[in-house]
Amino acid sequence: MNPSHVITVDAGVRELRAADHLLLELAAGLGLPEDAFGCTHLVRGDRPRVVLSLTPASGGTARLLAAKGYEVTAGAPDAVGRAVLYPGASALTGTVTVAELRARSAISRVVVLGAPGEPPPDQAVVTRDHVRPQWQDGELVLTLMPAVGGVLVPFEVPDPTPCCADH
Repeated sequence: MNPSHVITVDAGVRELRAADHLLLELAAGLGLPEDAFGCTHLVRGDRPRVVLSLTPASGGTARLLAAKGYEVTAGAPDAVGRAVLYPGASALTGTVTVAELRARSAISRVVVLGAPGEPPPDQAVVTRDHVRPQWQDGELVLTLMPAVGGVLVPFEVPDPTPCCADH
């Protein structure tokens, strides 16, 4: 990601799912190029929320979003964004191998919870059509976990059960 072409958009969103939806909606409306990145970032403190970062973004993009009522600032809020929009994201559906996952997308590294090193290139990954890698030390890294049947799945589930949902 080129930090000089990054903007942060604060829409006052408090939940990741809503932030994902807004990010994809904004990207579609802005007609961002295929090599665009859109990330979510958790902001803690007095006003916890989820902000968005977009790149590449021009001054015109920032002005357009500000005119729509969003708080827009230059730069990314941090270096560890959770990527929702990235090159190849739309190609990561169904079941793919680790090698296909890396070849089809901007994901540069894959790790498995509790396992040393990367999984073998032919290891099957059931994407659940929800692949959210994170920036770590300048690399887009996807964390996977073992699942039933000897496959791997992304650590982040598409429809998490809210805390205390059964109360």
